[in-house]
Amino acid sequence: MNTQTLVRPVRAQFPGLLTADGQPWHYLDTGATAQKPQVVIDAVTRALGTDYATVHRGVYARSAEMTLAYEAARRRVAGFIGGAEHEIVFTRGATEAINLVAQSWGAANLKAGDRILLSVLEHHSNIVPWQLLRDRIGFAIDVCPLTDDGRIDLDAAEAMLTPAHKLVAFAHVSNVLGSVLDAKRAAELAHAVGAKLLLDGCQAVPRLPVDVGAIGADFYAFSAHKLYGPTGIGALWARSEILEAMPPWQGGGSMIDRVTFEKTTYAPAPTRFEAGTPAIAEALGLAAAIEFVEGIGVDEINAHERDLTDKTRDALRRMNDVTVFGPDDGLGIVSFALRGVHPHDLGTILDEENVAIRAGHHCAQPLMDHLGVPATARASFGIYSDDSDIDALVAGIERTRRIFG
Repeated sequence: MNTQTLVRPVRAQFPGLLTADGQPWHYLDTGATAQKPQVVIDAVTRALGTDYATVHRGVYARSAEMTLAYEAARRRVAGFIGGAEHEIVFTRGATEAINLVAQSWGAANLKAGDRILLSVLEHHSNIVPWQLLRDRIGFAIDVCPLTDDGRIDLDAAEAMLTPAHKLVAFAHVSNVLGSVLDAKRAAELAHAVGAKLLLDGCQAVPRLPVDVGAIGADFYAFSAHKLYGPTGIGALWARSEILEAMPPWQGGGSMIDRVTFEKTTYAPAPTRFEAGTPAIAEALGLAAAIEFVEGIGVDEINAHERDLTDKTRDALRRMNDVTVFGPDDGLGIVSFALRGVHPHDLGTILDEENVAIRAGHHCAQPLMDHLGVPATARASFGIYSDDSDIDALVAGIERTRRIFG
C-alpha cells in the first residue's frame, strides 16, 4: 500500500497534528489516545450547542430528537463490532466496562475456590478490578505466560485451564507489544472448560475488523478515545443472555423500573447498567468517530498501520544499541529501548524535535517485569501517521545517541 496516498487527504482532517507555530507535529502516541478528526469535534460541538437536550426524560421535541440520536449511536457501536443494540452498555471507557463485569457478573458468579485466567501482558485495568474482587470473595487468579516473541501463549492456556476456571480475560491486542491474540481460539479454550471470555479491545477496534459473534466472546470492552472519539465514553458488549442475568452495579436515575422505600425494581439491560444522566455528547462523538473509520475502511487502516509498524521495526533494528520488543507482526505499536538512555530522557529529547512518543510502563508493570526493564519507549500509529513520522523518530533517536555519546 502507498502510505502517502491514504494519508494525505486524511491527515488534513486532524487539527491537532500541528504545533502552536504551525509546524508538523509527529504524533506517535495514538496507543494512549488518538487525535480527533474535525467531524468528531463538530459532532460534539453540535451536541453540546444547538442540538443539546437531555435524553430519555423530556417530552419536548429536542429531547426526543436527542434521544433518537443517542440510541442511534448505540446501534452504530453495536454494528461496528457485530453485536446487537440491546447488548451494548455505554460506559466511561474500557476501564469502567471491565469493572462493571467484575462488580456485577463477577460478584454474582464467582466464589471461593473458583479461578480466573489473565495473562502477563494485561493492562492494569484488566488486572486490578479482578484483584479487588478476589480480595472480597477469595477466588484465585492464574497468569498465562507469553511466547518468546510476546504473544499470549494459548498452548500454555489450554494446559492451565480446568473446570474451576470461570473466566478468561485477555487483551485482544497488547498495548505494549502490539501482539494480536488468536481470539477465536481463546474463546474455544475458555468455553471448553465452561468459562466465559472477556476481551479488552481497546487497541483492537481502531486497527482490526471485530466481530464479537464470529470470535465467540462473551464480553468485549473498548474506549472511544483510542478510536478517534472523545474521552469519557466507551462500551461494554455482552451476550444478551448474560447481560440480562447480571444485577445492576450502580444505582440512580434511569436504571430503574419503580422505586419505593420498601423495594426497587430495575429496568431491563442495557438501561439497568446506565445509572444517571449519560455522556450524551460523547456518545454522539463516538458514533461520528465510527462513521469516520468505516468511511475509510478498517481493512485499509489495518494494512496502513502494518506497513508503518514494519518500517519502524526495520529502521530500529538497524541500530545496534536499540532493543525492539514484541513479535514481528505486531500491529500499530512498537516498543523499544535505547541502551544507556532512560525512555523518559529519550521522550524529552524527541519532544524537542516535535516527536511525541509514550515513555513509561504503559499501565503494564507485570509485563515490564517480564521484559526485565522498568519502562520502554513506545511509538504507536494511527490513520494519520505517515513515513515522515518514522523519519522524524529515527532522526530524533540518532540525535539522542549523539547527546549521550
